[in-house]
Amino acid sequence: MPPERREPGPGGIGGGRSRLGGTGRRAALITAAVAVLGACSGSGPQSALTPEGPIARQIDDLWDLVFVLAVIVFVLVMAVFAVSIFRFRERKHDTREPRQIHGNTPLEISWTVLPAVLLAVLAVPTVRGIFEVRAAAEGPDVIQVNVTGHQWWWEFEFPDMVSDDGRTLVTANELHIPAGVKVQLNMTSRDVIHSFWVPPLNGKRDVVPGRISQLVLEADAEVADKDFGFGPGIIPGQCAEFCGLAHADMRLRVFVQSPADFEAWAAAQLEPVPIPTEGAAAAGYETFNSTCTTCHRAVVADADGAVTTLGAERTLEVDGVTFLDQFGPDLTHFGGRSTLGAAILENSEEHLADWIDNPSDLKPMAPLRNDLEAGKVLGMPSYGIDAEQIAQLVEMLEAWQ
Repeated sequence: MPPERREPGPGGIGGGRSRLGGTGRRAALITAAVAVLGACSGSGPQSALTPEGPIARQIDDLWDLVFVLAVIVFVLVMAVFAVSIFRFRERKHDTREPRQIHGNTPLEISWTVLPAVLLAVLAVPTVRGIFEVRAAAEGPDVIQVNVTGHQWWWEFEFPDMVSDDGRTLVTANELHIPAGVKVQLNMTSRDVIHSFWVPPLNGKRDVVPGRISQLVLEADAEVADKDFGFGPGIIPGQCAEFCGLAHADMRLRVFVQSPADFEAWAAAQLEPVPIPTEGAAAAGYETFNSTCTTCHRAVVADADGAVTTLGAERTLEVDGVTFLDQFGPDLTHFGGRSTLGAAILENSEEHLADWIDNPSDLKPMAPLRNDLEAGKVLGMPSYGIDAEQIAQLVEMLEAWQ
């Protein structure tokens, strides 16, 4: 004879506390926690959900379409699931065998055709968007910027912005762009794979050694006056591909300016900075010229207007394009920048002094593994200069506006 069927007691099969109840409570708590955390992440200076330009808006529109369709599918499937569970649940004292179903042709056709149609609907804007977002910008007004990714900072060169004596505009970690104008970034890396990402302006793009990847940025006109928490028109970005010790501190800032303000900024950046001739700044210049120019560059002019470039210019050829390949950032007009250390610190005399004294205290780097002859640089070392020399360097660099 078959064993006698026992009905579950109040605490579940076998009596006692139901383990299913505990699992259900944990699942509910986890679901609630995920929902709360998700609700907290909707806005912020690096949110991809708040597009600030036409390219980012195109990506956001596609996301909205996919999300809406996904919610509709989820609700329909869960509704059928819930009805099935409730309607066909096991009932007490009901020992009848359910009706056996061996197929339903209309239903099977429906759940094959409908997903195919849904995927086709999504494929059209997705494929179109991929080609449009990845397309190179064209036209006489497009601004070209050559970007070199380093461990752990960004180097920017405007190859079409040239001074009267043939120097291109070079800066680091702070990218200035005019609002309403397409800016094409031609990017490569001098060491490992990085990823350039400014979420409100476009998606991320890998920056790979030996290859050129392109990314187009365009900001809406009103962005120049919008405050993202760092000042009007300043949008933070960062490396989005793990690249070593200081990956989390490989940041940048994009300064969106009106076209007139951008032109004024570019013209000022092409001017050399003056060689200090007296006081602490003059002593700092001597230290800079003898110690810092091993890795850094600066374009200076003497009292007679003679222009000199301190430090060697290093370049990198990739697919016929010449990229700058300096060991450290160009420090011309350093005092006019708002940040230092790849946008991890505000540019102040105190922060600059601490950075010169021992950069590795402020940013995880490995300067002891540097090999300049082999072109390997993993951070700025501490040169052991005394406090007076540091103060002199700080005064000189902060004066280079």
